[in-house]
Amino acid sequence: MIRSTSIQEILKKIQELGNPQQAQILQRFFKTGPGEYGEGDVFGGLKVPEIRRLAKEYQVLALPKTVQLLRSPIHEARLLALLIMVQAYRRGDKEHQERIYQTYLGNTRFINSWDLVDLSAQHIVGARLWTGSREPLQALAASSLIWDRRIAIMATFFFIKKGEFSETLRISGLLLQDPQDLIHKAVGWMLREVGKRDQKAEESFLKKHYEQMPRTMLRYAIERFPEELRQGYLKGKI
Repeated sequence: MIRSTSIQEILKKIQELGNPQQAQILQRFFKTGPGEYGEGDVFGGLKVPEIRRLAKEYQVLALPKTVQLLRSPIHEARLLALLIMVQAYRRGDKEHQERIYQTYLGNTRFINSWDLVDLSAQHIVGARLWTGSREPLQALAASSLIWDRRIAIMATFFFIKKGEFSETLRISGLLLQDPQDLIHKAVGWMLREVGKRDQKAEESFLKKHYEQMPRTMLRYAIERFPEELRQGYLKGKI
């Protein structure tokens, strides 16, 4: 049951629950130093299970106030906002789901870390596009914003879990030459998830592209292959 719709009170709760030592660990883990991908991000020092408990407590927070929370400089506040949005999307009717989806896409500059993307994109963008046009994924994949591109590939996790792999393979192809390591990891991970369900589908893609793939992407994609096959890809003998 929600105790308050005050953003200030929610932020105060995050501060009270935070652990300064944990915050320092998280700031190192999420690369918040100068020139790193998370430069300037601020952590309160909460773990994900604690944030999930807060999401349950504040689950009926109105969407405009959830957006306020999403625009907070505090990382855990942004994650909390996204988890609230995911819950609201699952409960909502089609009209409310559309509002949440459009709000999400309108605020991707605040969904600015890999964990924020990974815990939300499939449940909102993937779920929304499952029965509609997939063209928004192509626009996201072509974005200059790294987090848009990660959203594009991670949203397809929803499709993978439904047994559809074509969209993951299409977006993977668009991101093959992406300059960012965080995109290489995400694409490799999604290819691996395809392979866990249909290795032939993954290998059909890999055989066409593995020689041009960034090494990190390839390593992630073939992580679960039998050792002999894995080495064949790594050594260019497939």
